[in-house]
Amino acid sequence: MDYLQIKGMKPLQGSVTISGAKNSALPLIAFSILSKNPFLLTNLPEVQDIKTLLKLLDNLGASYEYNKNQVEIDTSTINSTIAKYDIVRTMRASVLVLGPLLARFGHCEVSLPGGCAIGQRPIDLHLKALKTMGAEISIRSGYVVANAPKGLKGGVIVFDKVTVTGTENILMAAALAKGTTTIVNAAKEPEVVQLCEVLKKSGVEVEGIGSDEIKIYGTAGELLKTPKVEVIPDRIEAGTYLCAGAITNSKITIRKVEPQHLDAVLLKLQQMGFGLEIEGDEITILPAKKIEPVEIVTSEYPGFPTDMQAQFMSLALLADGTSFIEERLFENRFMHVAELKRFGANIQLKGNLATIIGPTKLCGADVMATDLRASSALVLAGLCAKGVTNVHRIYHLDRGYEKLEEKLTALGAEVKRLKE
Repeated sequence: MDYLQIKGMKPLQGSVTISGAKNSALPLIAFSILSKNPFLLTNLPEVQDIKTLLKLLDNLGASYEYNKNQVEIDTSTINSTIAKYDIVRTMRASVLVLGPLLARFGHCEVSLPGGCAIGQRPIDLHLKALKTMGAEISIRSGYVVANAPKGLKGGVIVFDKVTVTGTENILMAAALAKGTTTIVNAAKEPEVVQLCEVLKKSGVEVEGIGSDEIKIYGTAGELLKTPKVEVIPDRIEAGTYLCAGAITNSKITIRKVEPQHLDAVLLKLQQMGFGLEIEGDEITILPAKKIEPVEIVTSEYPGFPTDMQAQFMSLALLADGTSFIEERLFENRFMHVAELKRFGANIQLKGNLATIIGPTKLCGADVMATDLRASSALVLAGLCAKGVTNVHRIYHLDRGYEKLEEKLTALGAEVKRLKE
């Protein structure tokens, strides 16, 4: 098993190019099931989650050519509609094949994804929505068994809470349904917006893109002619590297980003005293004279992303004062706190509120990653800690960060990937 060894307190400089967004690429890979022609996807991040979902499509009978950062997927050869447990259990996003498989074939069996390290994220909202569209759904032997022999029909879907994967699943199901589907309380994340735009470019009429109410006019079963698609930049990777610049109080530039996708993150960095220069698709972070404490409440887009909460907790350790982070989306997303304390962090937890008392002089430690974003928080802490930090179980990192150690090394960090 691999681990990262980090020698801290190295100033960073230079620039880093941001990869394509994993969370946009995954629904787009699932979307290929709706395509009648080979679907070409570019700017694909080379991370484990992408390989896992492609493996799932392969198991369904699809074929693909994966070359560096692009893939061409041909789903015309699909001969199975059973998404097996051994793949779905490794990645929750595998449930994204449920909507398109059911819409195209009228039947599918998808293993329940189960729990997640950061908390329970049940798919009951997905299933309730598909039932509204005429699907018959049962749970058998750990699988969602869905049938719609006469095809799905449009309806009004009201999500009780905002769900990104639920919105994406229903968007894809509605694309081939008969009639009009309206999604109320839809997710507004940039990744959802890109899926909507790709549907539109593929001939599906979509209204309300980027709003919390989306209308989809289905094709009544007619498969889509899909264009070549470039995956949008990864806003969470971008935010993580901005935090790397901030936590080492260095001037670095991130390239190939969409600054408007990062508004909430950029605002918090400015509140903490960091300067920002934005030009086109580049953002440069400038050192702070004094790092100010911060108050953060996570919420759905365009609010502060839960996927950046852990990274900002590491940064808040250096702030001159007390910071507060309230996690409103997931009930178990403070698992990195115990590991940050191994660096010497002073963090108090009460329910979903973390109180971070700074400034703290961090010392390198052996720490263990518990989930994807917690892993990056530990790496960030290691960058500014005195001495050597070893981050174990980095397979979590490999799920969502492309060539992390290479990119950090190019910025001047001393990071090595080693074997246990």
